[in-house]
Amino acid sequence: MKAAVIHDWLTGMRGGEAVLEAILDIFPDAEIFTLVCDSNAISEKIKKHKIHTSFLQKIPGVFKSYRNFLPLFPAAIESFNLKGYDVIISSSHCVAKSVKHGKNIKNFCYCHTPMRYAWDQFNNYFSKEKNGALKFALISAIMPHLRRWDAKTAGRVSRYIANSNHVRKRIEKYYNAQADVIYPPVDTDYYTVNPAQRRENFYLAVSALTEYKKIDFLVEAFLKMPKEHLVVIGTGPMLEQLEKKAAGNKNIHFLGKVPKDIIKDAYQRAKVFLFPGEEDFGITNAEAQACGTPVLAYNVGGATEVVIPGETGEFFDGTTEDFIKKLDIMRGKIYDVNKIRSNALRFSKESFDANLRKFLKDNGVNA
Repeated sequence: MKAAVIHDWLTGMRGGEAVLEAILDIFPDAEIFTLVCDSNAISEKIKKHKIHTSFLQKIPGVFKSYRNFLPLFPAAIESFNLKGYDVIISSSHCVAKSVKHGKNIKNFCYCHTPMRYAWDQFNNYFSKEKNGALKFALISAIMPHLRRWDAKTAGRVSRYIANSNHVRKRIEKYYNAQADVIYPPVDTDYYTVNPAQRRENFYLAVSALTEYKKIDFLVEAFLKMPKEHLVVIGTGPMLEQLEKKAAGNKNIHFLGKVPKDIIKDAYQRAKVFLFPGEEDFGITNAEAQACGTPVLAYNVGGATEVVIPGETGEFFDGTTEDFIKKLDIMRGKIYDVNKIRSNALRFSKESFDANLRKFLKDNGVNA
């Protein structure tokens, strides 16, 4: 069986790329189609496959500014020639689902989310303050056309898989389509409890530093708690702004981009993992729990499917007051490390592989 795997873009290794690797385990001979690919930013496992890129690849500096070419994404994804393939697996959070293909080819979409920019996250990505009046006006004018195209091409998918019930509801709302839920794979063999490691007195966030991740919320909260220590791992366009906001406060530390082993060590040492934003699933929630670390999360989105309140963490209502209150409760509570890790095992790679293979078999594909 000749399979094509469609992925929006390959410019780093994040949760979507972990899903891509797991799909490639099932289709070891698959070829990859993606808008742009930075070969220096992807794993050797992905590099082993033949990778086809769109005309966007030829634009100088595209890896650093690919989102600026959002209006060209529909034309780019529709430019691929998928004749000769038996099955398409699209790993989509933007336009990958919308590839053109023959009537007899099945397109199964693992949907991380309907396009955030076009639907309910527009204001978190674009604003006059962030983009300037002219760019904001252009984006606002283009976005209705992109929404219509996104909804219109939703029917190119034979069956949808959602990465959470939260996303399943959004697929139904925006695409008028039903979806099965298969949670994304978490490397529970790598992220483990370290019995020899004692918990230390700091609170951890691991996140891209963009507006919708709400790390600025954490900074503002910890400015009100000068005796409590916050460690933030990750980088992004808001790093400089956040550092300025926290300047002069010794209780807030930004580590930037660090190797995977440093992240695991931080998970294992942290008192509580913090998750202040609304996510489609929230893979760092599950990674932290795999290390036995309780989570304090905003009570919306995919986090509500990952965290069990009272057992593996707690929820707050989105206000600073409730966040500080719940953090105070967690400081005085002892959580069962084994229960926390056991909860994370629901999202293991083995579970993902078994569930995806069953889905494919039920839909006539023996992988």
